[in-house]
Amino acid sequence: MILVLAGTKDGRDIAAEVARQGYQTLVSVVSDYGRKLAEEYDLPVSAGQLDEAGLAGLIGQRGITAVIDATHPYATVVSLNTIAACRQCGSHYLRYERPVSPLPNYEKLHLAADVEHAARLAAALGKVIFLTIGSRGLKLFKAEPLLAEHRLIARILPDTAVLAECLTLGFAPGDIVALQGPFSQEFNVALFRQFGSEVIVTKNSGDEGGAGSKFAAAIALKLPLVVIDRPLVDYGKVVDNCDDVIKFLKEVLP
Repeated sequence: MILVLAGTKDGRDIAAEVARQGYQTLVSVVSDYGRKLAEEYDLPVSAGQLDEAGLAGLIGQRGITAVIDATHPYATVVSLNTIAACRQCGSHYLRYERPVSPLPNYEKLHLAADVEHAARLAAALGKVIFLTIGSRGLKLFKAEPLLAEHRLIARILPDTAVLAECLTLGFAPGDIVALQGPFSQEFNVALFRQFGSEVIVTKNSGDEGGAGSKFAAAIALKLPLVVIDRPLVDYGKVVDNCDDVIKFLKEVLP
C-alpha cells in the first residue's frame, strides 16, 4: 500500500493518480476539513495529527511500502517525522514539493528567514498587517512585542478548529478572513484594500498555492511585501511533478 500525505490540492491529485496507476492508496490528512476534501477523490482517508510514533504505527499496521510526502512546503515537522518513521519501518520515502514562485524584482520586497524574522520586519513597515501565512505562525505574530500596537489580519482556512485557535489567540472576528484559496490577483487586491492593509506577509508556497497572485497584488497596491523563505530540509530525493512520483514507485516497488 502507498501512503500519500496530502496536505495540499496537488497532493490529493497525486494520490488520485497513484490509485489510477493501480496502487492501493491511503491518503493521510490532519483535519476533518482535509478529510472532506480528500474524500471527494473517492479514496480511503486517515485523518488526524500524527507524530513519528503515530506515523510508524500507521505504516506498520497498514503495510505501507512507500510514502509520498506531499505536505505543504512549510510543514517541516511532519516531513522530518515521516522521514524518521520510514527509516524505522524500512519503507521508501519520496518528497514531492511544488516549485517556488519566482520572487519579483520589487523594491519593497523583504525576504524573511522564518516567521519570527517576518514578524520583526513587518512591525517596521506598517500598522495594518495582512497575514496569509496559514495558522501555525499566527501565535508568533501575536507574541511579538513589536506588534503590540499593530492590527493583524489573518487569512485562514474555513476550518472550525483553526477559527477557534484564532479567537483564542486574540484575533477579533473582524480581523479573521476564513476562505479556501488560492485566489486571483484581482481578488487579493480587493481583499487587501478592503482591510486597509499596509503590509502583506506571505510564504512562497508556489503558484499552486497562490503565491504569485499575492505577490502581484501587493505590487499593484505598492505595499511592502514580506515573504517567508522556504525552510532548508534534507529530504533526500525530491520531485516536483506527478510523472516523477509514478516513475519512482515503479522503480522501487516490485
